[in-house]
Amino acid sequence: MKAGDAGRLRAWLADPSVADVDPLTVGRLRARLAAEGDVKPSIALGPHGTFVAREPSPADGVPRRVLELDRHGTVLSTLRWAEDGRLATAWIRIADGSWVMIEPRATRQPPWGLCDRLWHAPHPAAPAPVALTVFEALAYEHIDRIPALTEPARLPPGAGTAVLNVVAALAADAGRARLVYTGPYPTEQLFLALLESFRYCTAETDPLAAFMAGRVEWSPAAHERVFLPSGVVVQLRGRVEKVVWRGRVYHRPDWQQVERHAPRRVRDVGGAVVCSLWALGGAVEDHLRLGPDGTTVSVIAPPPPGPLTPRPLPASVLAGVTSAAAALGAPPLAPLVREAATECQLVWAALEADFVAVDAARLSVSHAFREALSRRLRAAAARDERVAIGLAALLELVQLLGDPLRNRAQTRAAALPPDAQARLLTGAGSAEEGADDARRIVEAIEALIAEAAS
Repeated sequence: MKAGDAGRLRAWLADPSVADVDPLTVGRLRARLAAEGDVKPSIALGPHGTFVAREPSPADGVPRRVLELDRHGTVLSTLRWAEDGRLATAWIRIADGSWVMIEPRATRQPPWGLCDRLWHAPHPAAPAPVALTVFEALAYEHIDRIPALTEPARLPPGAGTAVLNVVAALAADAGRARLVYTGPYPTEQLFLALLESFRYCTAETDPLAAFMAGRVEWSPAAHERVFLPSGVVVQLRGRVEKVVWRGRVYHRPDWQQVERHAPRRVRDVGGAVVCSLWALGGAVEDHLRLGPDGTTVSVIAPPPPGPLTPRPLPASVLAGVTSAAAALGAPPLAPLVREAATECQLVWAALEADFVAVDAARLSVSHAFREALSRRLRAAAARDERVAIGLAALLELVQLLGDPLRNRAQTRAAALPPDAQARLLTGAGSAEEGADDARRIVEAIEALIAEAAS
């Protein structure tokens, strides 16, 4: 570590906002950095400026990570290790500035037996953290698998990927080249979350299908995060891969060989990184411009839209979106996806800087999306071209709304008693259901074209 980096680290550790996160760990690191001899902690600097401090384990002397700070001195995570070498607790900052805590060996719960628990709090020093959910227990000193989580829908936004990133980092620290996931519900959402901290290892041409069939191994590849003073959070791994701004998440569309649906998109434009709303093959609105390393950022978003009364879409559009969302998810969850959709209304609405908004009873789609669709339809002369645009628009809506519907289905599934979950996992859809889904999708395309053209 260069002298300038060491000076910055000492200054950050003396900052009360850093020390307050974990006074014991920070105080010990300060003392060791000031001491003479070989008692100094191991400090590594990541490619994008992340400081990682490690200390020898009390059990075996192996250096274990205890503190991570971004290049501005913001604490990203703090980990405490027990005398027996096992993880005692870990706090991880998420994008909104709040924290999740891993409590190892917290309880026993079927089907895994011993489980770790996740907690949520505004700050590690805050009283009364909120229990979130549990996942199968890990030996964090030698991680051997990717854990299955009981209720992912209970996690605050970004918490799942933040925890997985720590798992990936600890696995890499332990020299693990490959991990597997063997839990239930290997969904597309979990696959995409894993892409942010791991790299899939398979020769199959469809890695998502291979993952859902349990045939994918994962190589740890943790990312780095930077919390900018402007409130923008940048995630980097060789390039800017993800940006969080005002609770909205922007992704690159390409991750390894996978094309990820990215309606809030990170893209390179003229040497800068631009975050945009993207639909039907083009940018609809630009929101942020960043430097290529995420150092600088400027807001270029348009002003909020004026008030517009929500306008219901035809019921057949929601039916088609639901059928496609159910078909693209885990087959056992399809009945619960349809059940969740019956409780919702689909409407056009005035939304700021986003395409969709979801609440308990309403699925809102931005008028900006409708206007982009209308423009594409007006420019299409032939009938088959208009149908192709309608299909593309329906698939966009499925991508935008499918995860919320599947999340609700997963929550319903997790609330079922074990015997009902077993029946759900072994159930199979009928040929009649498949034919009905195809019919609903065709009807939804026709209704969406007519609605956008009206």
